[in-house]
Amino acid sequence: MIEVRGLSKTYDEIEAVRNIEFNVEAGEIFGFIGPNGAGKTTTIRILATLLLPSAGSARICGHDVVKSPEEVRKVMGYMPDHWGVYPDLRVREYLDFFAASYGIPRRERARAVGDVMELTDLGELSNRLAGALSKGMRQRLCLAKTLIHDPQLLILDEPADGLDPRARIELRELLRELARMGKTVLISSHILTELSDLVTSVGIVEQGELLMSGPVEEIVARLSGPRFHLRTTAATLGRALEILLAQPGVEAHLLESEELEFSFHGQEEAVASYVRALAVGGVEVLGLERLRADLETVFMAVTRGRVQ
Repeated sequence: MIEVRGLSKTYDEIEAVRNIEFNVEAGEIFGFIGPNGAGKTTTIRILATLLLPSAGSARICGHDVVKSPEEVRKVMGYMPDHWGVYPDLRVREYLDFFAASYGIPRRERARAVGDVMELTDLGELSNRLAGALSKGMRQRLCLAKTLIHDPQLLILDEPADGLDPRARIELRELLRELARMGKTVLISSHILTELSDLVTSVGIVEQGELLMSGPVEEIVARLSGPRFHLRTTAATLGRALEILLAQPGVEAHLLESEELEFSFHGQEEAVASYVRALAVGGVEVLGLERLRADLETVFMAVTRGRVQ
């Protein structure tokens, strides 16, 4: 879906983006994460055909963003971090305007506008002035505009910025629904809690460089190995910690009464041997749960706290 190779962008003598490379497969929700000023928005604007790269290339659905920008725009929907809402237009008029801008024939526009209003829950606000909407509803309106031509790929730059907690939760649910519909989503953010239970893969960027990219679980396994949560009794908790720490390559620590967490380098199947060792040692295993990848842990392990 997205192929980025050696992408760089220089402003005067400042390298905003330096030799970035990553892939996003169809159907993924890809989190493009990094601190403010890391180069996320510059990269996204190149992908959205709004900036020319200084070097390298990027392709979307096989189309080169420099050589075939019109073809890219047909299959891509871009939601910037800041946008205009034309405050004197009503919601339906606003969406109809963008449907016309995308070349949707007049006889098909009403259906397209109705579909995106239903999807983004804007139907009851169709006659409301865009300028009178709340921040959360304006965010939904911009997303509806982004979807009006039914793109295969959505590129969203800090879409949750400034939203209240309820609006953020609703936005996450909407993005999940879009993924279930088969859309591919690239979403940038510097707020990791917004992405931790949403994305399937990530690219971590800092000071214009891509430090690591790939499926979240694979990155976590590369850095710290699979992680598990173990529940046992208070009487055998100390023994469980002792046995796990005696296993080669295992790291373990107590969480709270009768619980601990451990990780190891190697294949996940190795956990069976650790459970056997616990059983032989007389530890009562009450529960064992594979922990989901933690984006904050990954981010802190990979980044170095540099700014441009």
